[in-house]
Amino acid sequence: MKHILSFVLIVSFVVSGLAQKGGFVEMKQLQGPQNPRLGFIIHGGAGVIRKGSLSPEREKEYRDKLEEAVLAGYKALQAGKSSLDAVEVAIKILEDSPLFNAGKGAVFTNDGKNELDASIMDGKTQAAGAVAGVHRVKNPITLARAVMEKSEHVMMIGEGAEKFAAEQKIELVDPKYFFTQPRWDALQRILKQEKETEEKKRQGDAEKQGHWEKRQETRDRRQETNTRSEILHSEEPENKFGTVGAVALDKDGNLAAGTSTGGMTNKKFGRVGDAPIIGAGTYANNNTCAVSATGWGEFFIRLSVARDIASLMEYRALPIQQAADLVIKQKLQNLGGDGGVIAMDKFGNIGISFNSEGMYRAYINAEGKPVVEIYGK
Repeated sequence: MKHILSFVLIVSFVVSGLAQKGGFVEMKQLQGPQNPRLGFIIHGGAGVIRKGSLSPEREKEYRDKLEEAVLAGYKALQAGKSSLDAVEVAIKILEDSPLFNAGKGAVFTNDGKNELDASIMDGKTQAAGAVAGVHRVKNPITLARAVMEKSEHVMMIGEGAEKFAAEQKIELVDPKYFFTQPRWDALQRILKQEKETEEKKRQGDAEKQGHWEKRQETRDRRQETNTRSEILHSEEPENKFGTVGAVALDKDGNLAAGTSTGGMTNKKFGRVGDAPIIGAGTYANNNTCAVSATGWGEFFIRLSVARDIASLMEYRALPIQQAADLVIKQKLQNLGGDGGVIAMDKFGNIGISFNSEGMYRAYINAEGKPVVEIYGK
């Protein structure tokens, strides 16, 4: 009787662990304590990325760069490097490319500057480092790691972060390095839209004040929001949410996550998004998972998206994909936000979830081969 009861309990545990929203996952697809593996995933931003919105030549550029980055990170893991090393290697490749809104391809703020944010986290020690609002750091992810490993702080911003970068001999560049014409043109389109909106306000009928003015102001605010959203979500790839990120699992079973971004086109007043916020855009814990996010940062901050996914695994024992979907496709979507995440659990199982029309992403599958994807299913 005792043996029968034990068997029933074991079967129940396995079945509950395999249960997924909408069905079951074959056991052979899941990694476990006796079958861990190296794991690596990257993303290059989420947004309105529809099939046909990219020319074949442009799409190939994105696919080639994503494959280059994911293979570089994975080869670092194969060579015995740490998960932190792999994350930094891959993100630097994406930061050096003008295709993505991070590093070289960063978008412009309202006052015509490039303002960079990044963060990294070690799943083994829970150590983390982040930088925000830097203008001259070629690779912000490297500076974020230095903050984690060579200071007593978690986050540094602006001139202070750049002074620390100089002390650590991290490469600084002239701000002109970050200029790209597509990003500049995107800012000019938004500024033009804002100017037209302001002119319409000034041309309003002076006789219709009071209640009419209040109603008109409400409509104008709604229109401004819609215009901003339309431009940010434009089918043009340079206007997507182009944050980049990576998560990794190394040979020692240590997880790491990193995220880097140029923020949002036309951002104002020193705005900081979720990318450098530990628990919002980046999180790693060997007991659960590593997560890197991309999307409308304000919503990711409010929901603590990355940490929430880990919490669902920790407190409700949800599988990685189910936890990611619950946060992105329910919680985030219900709040009005959009974007996505890449995530990996401590056994190398991956979770990719987004509620936008597409997300640039790449991962190494169970056979050790790179898989590059752009559009939604």
